[in-house]
Amino acid sequence: MFTGFTQETVDFMWGLRFNNEKSWFEAHREEFQRSLNEPMKALCDDIFAALDGEYPELGLRHKVSRIYRDARRLHGAGPYRDHLWCSFEQPTEEFAATPVFWFELSPDSWSYGMGYYCAKAVTMAKHRARIDRDPKPLKKLQKLLDGQSEFVLEGPTYARAKPCAEKTLTDWYNKKNFSIYHEEKLAEEIYSPVLEERLLAGYRFLIPFYRYFMTLDGDADPREA
Repeated sequence: MFTGFTQETVDFMWGLRFNNEKSWFEAHREEFQRSLNEPMKALCDDIFAALDGEYPELGLRHKVSRIYRDARRLHGAGPYRDHLWCSFEQPTEEFAATPVFWFELSPDSWSYGMGYYCAKAVTMAKHRARIDRDPKPLKKLQKLLDGQSEFVLEGPTYARAKPCAEKTLTDWYNKKNFSIYHEEKLAEEIYSPVLEERLLAGYRFLIPFYRYFMTLDGDADPREA
């Protein structure tokens, strides 16, 4: 059961950020497990149990990221991440290319939301084709987004804007990748079970968006038309 992170959690992440090397990490391995990895797993397990109980048809799975960086992609950085995240998504061989819910904790902030780590070009082409064909479902979702203050739409856009007939969806239409997310500086909330309640409320709000984008794979590739 998740009871909150601690000041030790934050101190460990700051320590790792400034001492990103094997000798320091090995000397603080128990601290990592106790203060960061175990509470993150507890939070992930609790949220998954709630989501799977309420939305079993989604067939979600959950996992916590590894603290180790991919050795093939260090590019001069240290061997460890100074942040950790958990995710909730449908089983797939292309994790980065499908919608996912996530929560991430870093030394100075936390964030959560739903979106793609790296959407395929064909996925976003289907996304634009669906807007052209029938903009009403996404307009309804945009209205939900406009009516709240927790989440914002973000992501890289095309340098040369693509014309969208539905002007209210121009931002969606020109995303190369996107997330609907919230981020804020660390505060007392992360030290309490209240954090879990807030994340669950946010994920419930994002479920309709998740359902919409999960169905894109079933659309025809407009580039082959």
